[in-house]
Amino acid sequence: MQIGHFALANSLFVAPMAGVTDRPFRQLCKRLGAGYAVSEMVTSRRDLWDSLKTSRRANHEGEPGPIAVQIAGTDARMMADAAIYNIERGAQIIDINMGCPAKKVCNKWAGSALMQDEALALSIAQAVVDACAPRNVPVTLKMRTGWCQAHKNAVTLARAFESAGVQMLAVHGRTREQGYKGEAEYDTIRQVKAAVNIPVVANGDITSPEKARAVLQATGADAIMIGRAAQGRPWIFREIAHFLTTGEHLAPPLVSEVKRLLVEHLQDHYSLYDEFIGVRSARKHIAWYVRALPGGEAFRAHMNTLESSGEQVAAVEQYLDRLNEKMDRIPAWEATADVRGHNNMTTMECAL
Repeated sequence: MQIGHFALANSLFVAPMAGVTDRPFRQLCKRLGAGYAVSEMVTSRRDLWDSLKTSRRANHEGEPGPIAVQIAGTDARMMADAAIYNIERGAQIIDINMGCPAKKVCNKWAGSALMQDEALALSIAQAVVDACAPRNVPVTLKMRTGWCQAHKNAVTLARAFESAGVQMLAVHGRTREQGYKGEAEYDTIRQVKAAVNIPVVANGDITSPEKARAVLQATGADAIMIGRAAQGRPWIFREIAHFLTTGEHLAPPLVSEVKRLLVEHLQDHYSLYDEFIGVRSARKHIAWYVRALPGGEAFRAHMNTLESSGEQVAAVEQYLDRLNEKMDRIPAWEATADVRGHNNMTTMECAL
């Protein structure tokens, strides 16, 4: 798998998710088998670039390359400037957000709302490519199948984006109208793949090794992108990689390994955020890790009462130590309708 001049380790991607795919989460997923990860969206609004939120999203200290940063906005010149801003801070690949369905984003005509205005969408893509090309920085783009069921224009836009110089497309198999509801469809992704010569990445409802293989076969995509299914289960990437290579399932991780991974994740998370924000933003990650484990609901409720990082880490260690006395490995986890249908907008922290 290649994006511009960058050769990737494999074709398993971490989807950009605002409020989730910060540097600690991206690094963890890469350690556990992901070949590529895209940052949370960074606003194109210059007046917000000095904010603490944006500075954290633009923090790539110690992150293995290639470093990909997603930018969001509605003005071609501002988006080009945002691309340069992030390149100067370490971005090696720029990704354009035309896939986010959050009302907070779409109400400003950013994200997937741009698919309603094909001329504007194309002008943004062209401006960003023109800004990045002299710096030898590839531009990629994430979009949906269309704005609504009656107006699926992903194929038309894909051709236009390729002509503008975009070097990879990621397509979520839903319209903006669907949000995260219902089932993702892959026919449109297959049509996009057939219409262009650049790599195409399939995204949406990929929750297991079997589903990953089925989506690759159904779409002919060059790679798959996983979002919600990696929340609290970052080892899903190595599980899929093993299955695609051998046709066999990798054993679930040891409880002791999950304890080590989660504690390391928390410590890295606290180092990026201050104590107050770090403790509160870590709660959702902890909840995702334990949601399928015995006593997970009660532990999550307890976790929400703790106010310090030290208390959080101690509680996590105690809970997993007790679990380890009962079982060596965590139970094999299967995606449920609850997880697939979870609307991540409740954790979105978009700054537009």
